[in-house]
Order: sequence, then structure tokens, then C-alpha cells
Amino acid sequence: MKYITAIIKPFKFTEVKDALSAAGVSGLTVSEVSGYGRQKGQTEIYRGAEYTSNMLPKIRIEVAVPDALVAQVVEVIRQHANNDEIGDGKIFVFELAQALRIRTGEQGDDAL
Repeated sequence: MKYITAIIKPFKFTEVKDALSAAGVSGLTVSEVSGYGRQKGQTEIYRGAEYTSNMLPKIRIEVAVPDALVAQVVEVIRQHANNDEIGDGKIFVFELAQALRIRTGEQGDDAL
């Protein structure tokens, strides 16, 4: 099993979520987060004063998948989150040692 975390632009979330659902992902966790990468934030003007905000709004999607779905899920996220611009995001894939469904006690892939 793998645990996939993707950081994407907020306006791409619905497109990515719908594509993941169509690919067979049965559940995910979503958080609104802030951060920056190579783009180092953005310059904005508020009431005539210019300021730099280095913490940009992002969406973090977390999903646990069986090994057989990892490549497909990563590619779905990459395709649908891509806007060909700096700041489109990142995808991280981690080993998932164990998963347990609290209600039924199912473990491993069955718990996903």
C-alpha cells in the first residue's frame, strides 16, 4: 500500500477529485493549506500599498491506495492538476505500513 499526498492549486481541486473518483479511488482527505515553493510567493497591491505574500493558498489531497493503483492515481493527479505554470504543485508517494478500518477491523488493502 502507498500513501499519496498531492499539493495542488485550489481551482484544480474539483477536476482532480472527479478524475480520482472515475479512476476508482473510493475515499480521500482534503485540507486547505498554505505554502510556497520555487515561486516564492506573489506580490500584491492592497489599498495602494504593495506587499509580498510568500504563503500561497493550496489544497492538500491525501489518499491511501493499493500498490496496483499507485501509478494510475499519480498520473491522474498530474494530468488534472497541471496548468503548465509555476506553482502547479507536487505529488509525494510514501510507503504505508498498515491500514485498519476502525468499524470492522479490516486490515491492509481490505481497509482501503
